[in-house]
Amino acid sequence: MAKIKIDGTDYETDDLSDNAKAQVASLQFNEAHMQRLRNELAIADTARIAYSAALKAELGKEKSDKAKSK
Repeated sequence: MAKIKIDGTDYETDDLSDNAKAQVASLQFNEAHMQRLRNELAIADTARIAYSAALKAELGKEKSDKAKSK
């Protein structure tokens, strides 16, 4: 028997109506989907930081190369 808490009230999942169980399942699916999206966003943010660092390094290299050629 699993319990869920909604707005501070505990509910036994076995005691819920079929419709309420379906809503709980939908909420659980949605929460999992949102977590996957947060994980994907973290991956994209990490890539953005790496690309930015690589660009800054490249721009610094170009600046240094130009200064040496003068």
